[in-house]
Amino acid sequence: MTAMLDESDETDGGPPPGDEGNGAAPRRQRGIQSIEVGLRVLQALTEQRRPLPLKDIGRLADMAPAKAHPYLVSFMQGGLVKQNPLTGHYELGPGALQLGLAALQQLDPLTEASQEAAQLAAASDLSIALAVWGQLGPTVVRLDEPRYPLHVNLRVGTVMSLFNTITGRVFAAYLPEKMVRSMLEDEHRRVVGGTSASFDAPEVQALLSEIRATGMGRGVSMPQPGVNTLCAPVFDAAGHIALVMTMIGPQGVFDAEIDSAAGELLRKHARRTSLRLGHSVLTTAIG
Repeated sequence: MTAMLDESDETDGGPPPGDEGNGAAPRRQRGIQSIEVGLRVLQALTEQRRPLPLKDIGRLADMAPAKAHPYLVSFMQGGLVKQNPLTGHYELGPGALQLGLAALQQLDPLTEASQEAAQLAAASDLSIALAVWGQLGPTVVRLDEPRYPLHVNLRVGTVMSLFNTITGRVFAAYLPEKMVRSMLEDEHRRVVGGTSASFDAPEVQALLSEIRATGMGRGVSMPQPGVNTLCAPVFDAAGHIALVMTMIGPQGVFDAEIDSAAGELLRKHARRTSLRLGHSVLTTAIG
């Protein structure tokens, strides 16, 4: 028995894009209601990330088991779901894996993060910088400024110090130790000359541990006097740090407290970016 579609399954949400030229507010585009209902079954399996009996799938998808079963049969025929022959439990199939991998391959971290950064800058009225890990260290690749730009020595292309900036420290907290040591030595040779053993200093290790514990980095008048910063990491589907989202504002206006409203706003957008990159779906519980 399979899920059947007919004309009544269409949900008329309005005309296709481009047909709203009469000045009326655009309505939701037309969809297939039975597909939207069936996706609740897949969502249940995705969120639980373990084989489920039919009754649990029905409960999580908010439908009777007898209604969920035809969708599962259709998804099995398409390879999106498979059934354990011993237990009868259902789980995501090879087709779902192929879809997920294809989606991940198409993702561009900067594109996904840029949308969140623009929204964050508008909501906070603070400067928002995105930095990725480059050949010479943390490198600014996007800078969104508020209506009244903050005068800081920061622009797209700026390479930030690994330990003398909060952005750099957040990278150091989540990158492999071997990589951090190598970059720190290289930075020290270029700037000061000679070698450096500061990575092993107790205060440095304590600082990195604090960043990992709170999930954010905080800087007061650092690296520039009168300027405060908050930084949050963004992770990819494998759980690796993909970039750092940095909020920058003048001291006295922006206190850069991690638990402040601004800090929670930054945390929310960083988490949403990680979700867009597949991190929360594959490595943490959705919620």
